[in-house]
Amino acid sequence: MGIGTLANTGAIILGGLLGLLLKNALPERVQNTLIKAIGLCVLFIGIGGAMEEMLSYEGGKLVSRGSMMIIFSFVIGTVVGEGIDLERRIEQFGAWLKAKTRNERDTRFMEGFVSTSLIVCVGAMAVVGAIQDGLSGDYSLLMAKSILDFIIVMIMAASIGKGCIFAAIPVALFQGTITILARFIQPLITERAMSNLSLTASMLIFCVGVNLIWDKKIKVANMLPAILFALIFR
Repeated sequence: MGIGTLANTGAIILGGLLGLLLKNALPERVQNTLIKAIGLCVLFIGIGGAMEEMLSYEGGKLVSRGSMMIIFSFVIGTVVGEGIDLERRIEQFGAWLKAKTRNERDTRFMEGFVSTSLIVCVGAMAVVGAIQDGLSGDYSLLMAKSILDFIIVMIMAASIGKGCIFAAIPVALFQGTITILARFIQPLITERAMSNLSLTASMLIFCVGVNLIWDKKIKVANMLPAILFALIFR
């Protein structure tokens, strides 16, 4: 139990270190274009995941589902997230990491840490994979996620920098906690709940892509509780 999360954490660190080697070899203009390219990919990953869960072909036409669920989940979840101010707390933790690792001069440390953490933590693979690891020791899904995260973090570190590597910490905490609590969480993970989770997570990933491309500041972290409300929506 826990091997999957350990492998995922190691893959993020390794991918980040390799990305830093690439960063030193790339001109700044290439790095800037690369981050836009990553944002574009993240944007369409989010769109694709959301459309896959919302749309189906029935009776010779496209029909959608989940409208009330996402409204309920995002409204209530954002109110809770803003009340707790998760974005600020994550940024405070990032600032503490930045100081402790002596990266005060790295102007993109926070951007790299927050954006990468959201991309690698938010998603059905993280939740389902950690539960499988906790219940039966089956870490195959988390190993597949590790490969994806390795590639994503390597590219992001090559364009943003060191902050991306420290996304390994929230991944270890998030997936490790789910693995430990797997037997308590399992009853919530129905087919409908997983569909709801995938839809809301895809929408959040889309928002991360918007932030990366247009340098906007959608407070994605403050919307994270939407995932919890999506899981319990029936």
